[in-house]
Amino acid sequence: MKNRIFSSSRRKFLQTAATGAIVAPFILESCKPDDGILQHACIGIGGMGLGDLKNFISHPKVQIVAICDVDSDRLKIASELVPEARTYTDWRELLKKEKNNIESVNVAVPDHSHFSIAYQAIQKGLHVYCQKPLCHDVAEVRKLTKESIKKGVITQLGTQHASSANDRRAVQLIKDGAIGKIKHAYLCSNRPSGVKYRVSGPRPSQRQDAPTNLNWDLWIGSAPNRSYAPDIYHPMIWRAWQDFGTGWSGDIGCHIFDAVWKGIGLKPPKSVIAKVQESWQNTPARRSDTWPQSNHITWMFPGNELTESDVLPLEWFDGEFYPPQEILDLYPGKQYPVESAMLIGTEGALLIVHTAGLVLLPQNKFENYPMPKFANRNHYHHFVNACLGGQKTESHFAQSGPMTEAILLGTVAIRTPDQLLEWDAANLKFPNNPDANKFLRRTYRKGWEMAGF
Repeated sequence: MKNRIFSSSRRKFLQTAATGAIVAPFILESCKPDDGILQHACIGIGGMGLGDLKNFISHPKVQIVAICDVDSDRLKIASELVPEARTYTDWRELLKKEKNNIESVNVAVPDHSHFSIAYQAIQKGLHVYCQKPLCHDVAEVRKLTKESIKKGVITQLGTQHASSANDRRAVQLIKDGAIGKIKHAYLCSNRPSGVKYRVSGPRPSQRQDAPTNLNWDLWIGSAPNRSYAPDIYHPMIWRAWQDFGTGWSGDIGCHIFDAVWKGIGLKPPKSVIAKVQESWQNTPARRSDTWPQSNHITWMFPGNELTESDVLPLEWFDGEFYPPQEILDLYPGKQYPVESAMLIGTEGALLIVHTAGLVLLPQNKFENYPMPKFANRNHYHHFVNACLGGQKTESHFAQSGPMTEAILLGTVAIRTPDQLLEWDAANLKFPNNPDANKFLRRTYRKGWEMAGF
């Protein structure tokens, strides 16, 4: 595969964009590939990353130039799908060597490495598709969002259900005022299969060598240096550990929040508070290491023209915590959907069942209500099409960044349970609880420092 040669006009565009002189409305036409084929690299190709790769190669106008993973076994599997792609173990090497050959990347690695990879890619003028949550920490999200806007690149958060007909229909119903002014929102994720990802610890006491197929130092990246242990971190279980993941609310919250955030047009919250399971709260070793297995988070968002008052309460429930019984009783079926968002309005209620439909309540009132018409679309292809000059992405960072910030404020509240945290979004701090500010950003491991972290 020969090196990609970009036109001088594109080079000039990227140089100008780096100064912040070009704003978003001009990006799509100016930055699209000259030959109509998007040269793409995949960073992280196991688990969700393999699904991402398959979605990208299913687009007829994508060429996978390079793939990267710290696990050589995963690289071998992915290479069978894209045999012409060059392979890398270190994402930094990929970005350095392929900078003139690619136009976009997708990031599908543990949460703690999202910022480092996405930020460096954006710095190089590359379009970025990043798995959710956008970053591990609130401060990282803020910096990455600003940088993506400044550079004028195409971005997409991996909230793939946001492109579904179901979620887009829900957004439109909210905007149309189908249930009147919104009074309260109840979001939940009580999926039984999630139990295996909610480990309680403790961290293994004895050091073990990583298998030869896994570069453990690169897997750790910017996080604190932890010894390898089988079946504890890699693969997937890393979500339960504070060093690497953001817990259940940080992960699934991005999906359940999305239609609610966009439909109402939410802005940064005024405050957040969390209740957690008692056993986690009363065990110092767990509180400093893992995320609790159950959470109840309450945000108070500023109201707007779509809400009943000047403050909108939004509550999140997972694990052992469930929405109040009076909310569960509104559902006419046998079992309240385990992953859903219930919006209570002045004229009715809207239940958004994650991946499984919508219910306007009471049903007899809305049985003839005209539902907005939308078709399902591929979230990955929508990103590719935007890179090729198409319409704006569904989950661009300018929108999904502030949403992710709000969700991650919930993880800060989890680490300071039962304490009301008043949020100063402009200054990125909790004025009433300075001790909680330490959870807004991490100190990166020596040798991995970047962009002030």
